[in-house]
Amino acid sequence: MENSVTIKGKDVSTAMVRVGNALIREKDYLTSLDQAMGDGDLGITTSKAGEALIAFAQTDPAGDLGKYLAQAGMKVNSAAPSTMGTLLATGLMQAGKAVKGAEELDGSDLSAMLKAAFEGMMARGKAKLGDKTILDALGPAADTFEKAVSEGDDLSTAGDKMIAAAEKGLAAVTPLQSHIGRASWVGERTKGLVDPGCAALVVILKAIVEG
Repeated sequence: MENSVTIKGKDVSTAMVRVGNALIREKDYLTSLDQAMGDGDLGITTSKAGEALIAFAQTDPAGDLGKYLAQAGMKVNSAAPSTMGTLLATGLMQAGKAVKGAEELDGSDLSAMLKAAFEGMMARGKAKLGDKTILDALGPAADTFEKAVSEGDDLSTAGDKMIAAAEKGLAAVTPLQSHIGRASWVGERTKGLVDPGCAALVVILKAIVEG
């Protein structure tokens, strides 16, 4: 698939269903990670977000895809009103804002969406790279996807590179201590543990790309 190929409304809603199903399927995995360093409810949150995405994806995506994504974010926010639910909702809403008015999306649009999601989630969560949060997977993923698209990679190749970058980001912060949220309360015991937010982001990106 050339990176000039456009993504239409049906592609977006289908990807939304894949993400929803993946978040539901990985509920126990994400819960187990969160139990080790948080309050153990991440799987519940992400599965609720997944159910909201699947339900919303039945809505006709014709027209403004930016508005469609922002509306999906609002549904996630209502269905999963926790810290992670709010972050995921913020990411969706900011991604939608970045492509407001677009009826089709190309590689540069997707790159802008990733960047907007990252910046929105960083501002909302008051975190930075290296704090061992979802940002440590999303930031490298966004940068890598942008570079791949700018260098002419097709969307499939750019997507694969994006996932690899997210996984590398997750691995890079696993040895570190968490500094944000409930995980920070666990202190040094978080060293060597996989950050649940990073893991959830990898699940989401894989569902988008590999479907």
